[in-house]
Amino acid sequence: MSDSTIPDESRCPLVFLGKTGLKVSNICLGAMTFGKAPNRLILQQNLDEKECHLMMDRFAAWGGNFIDTADMYGPKLSETIVGNWLHKQEREKSVIATKVRFSMDPSDPNKVGLSRRHITRAVEESLGRLQTDFIDLYQTHLWDNAVPLEETLRTLNDLVRCGKVRYLGACNLSGWQLQKWIQVQEKLGLEPVVALQQHYSLRERDSEWEAFQVCKGNGIGVLPWSPLSGGLLTGKVSRDKPPETGRMAEVVQNNLHFDAAPNWNKLKDKEQIWNILDVSKSIAQNHGSKTQAQVAIRWLLQKDIVASVIIGARTLQQLDDNMGAANGWTLTPEEMAELDKVSLPEKHYPYSMADMYMGDRFNPFYHN
Repeated sequence: MSDSTIPDESRCPLVFLGKTGLKVSNICLGAMTFGKAPNRLILQQNLDEKECHLMMDRFAAWGGNFIDTADMYGPKLSETIVGNWLHKQEREKSVIATKVRFSMDPSDPNKVGLSRRHITRAVEESLGRLQTDFIDLYQTHLWDNAVPLEETLRTLNDLVRCGKVRYLGACNLSGWQLQKWIQVQEKLGLEPVVALQQHYSLRERDSEWEAFQVCKGNGIGVLPWSPLSGGLLTGKVSRDKPPETGRMAEVVQNNLHFDAAPNWNKLKDKEQIWNILDVSKSIAQNHGSKTQAQVAIRWLLQKDIVASVIIGARTLQQLDDNMGAANGWTLTPEEMAELDKVSLPEKHYPYSMADMYMGDRFNPFYHN
């Protein structure tokens, strides 16, 4: 498919990022696969710079304006590649997100975490690699137990006030962590968190219990990562045959297990996984030319808390397939309900107990 053959009705719509005034494409291009770094397990199939630039050009042709990277992707290579591409573009047409938290130098004890020292150093280095004077969305990559939240949030607030960062986001937080962030920011009158990047898919829905309830109550947009669960939800693997190529195959071969790349050996006996795939296959067939991957992404796009879905791709064909979920068609309410039902995670205590006694305790004039 050439750029000229992408129908206008299929291109990404622009949506607000949470309650901000920032417009982003409803699909975001994740840049974790950018940069051929040596000895990086699981990421050996990463793309070289030329391939990455073609990928970003193609994404832009689909109407995509939102790219997500991180200082530790590569490490550093992903930001550098995005920066070299961004330098050739009209900066204002792109929304660039990056992250801080993980160690960037094992020999330096201060080059890790969410301290004022590390954040102020990391943001300058990210700005340099990205070849820009501001970052649209600066995200904490993970919680940091070693640093007072006040120190982290005051530092991030300073970055917004001095113009190096436009908006603040978080990644991989529990419900209580996100709520604590909000309480501290409100108490101190600091810049708010506007987006939560979280693992969310038909296979991983636990954040719905608490973290996403906090998002709903505070106008925070959710950015799902690994929407296809490392390729599992594409329908290209079965319970009878282990994956032979791709990230899932590398995980099996090295006997590992990651949220973004589940181990087939640990999943093959989980009936719910294969039930989900059976339902998504049937729904894809109902929509003619749609794929199971597109169904999985479309399910996320139709969730009211989701602002933009972060996709990763290693080929232009994969990118085109994922982008085919962006616009021009929808899942019916019945199909959404069917996917919701088959993928519903087990409710543990205290959620299970609350359900037992909630009964008619619903007030249409009040929403938690």
